[in-house]
Amino acid sequence: MDDAQRRFHKREQALRRKHIRMSQGYVTRMNRNGVIEQVPQSRMSGFGLHLVLRLAVAVMLFKMVALAWLGDAIYTGHVERLSQGVFYEKAGAWILQVDPVTRMLADFLTPVMG
Repeated sequence: MDDAQRRFHKREQALRRKHIRMSQGYVTRMNRNGVIEQVPQSRMSGFGLHLVLRLAVAVMLFKMVALAWLGDAIYTGHVERLSQGVFYEKAGAWILQVDPVTRMLADFLTPVMG
């Protein structure tokens, strides 16, 4: 009897978890057998990727504008000075180093900025 109660409790917990997840959103779909089922909607995967991509685009835009505004020599000097600092400054210098894409986009932006 104890084993039956344990299995029942385990099924009940799984059902409660699914109910909580479905209360936050669900998707209706047809499975392989042709049965229509409702499953919890998964939202975790896209949110993190969206955030990382937006952050990467923002950093690239900042690097591009700073390089076009300051010029190559001054920008590189600032990044080199930043690379002589403590750990987080070195990490910032590594992120802000000039890459070919940033240089190409800054070259397009330089005539516009004057």
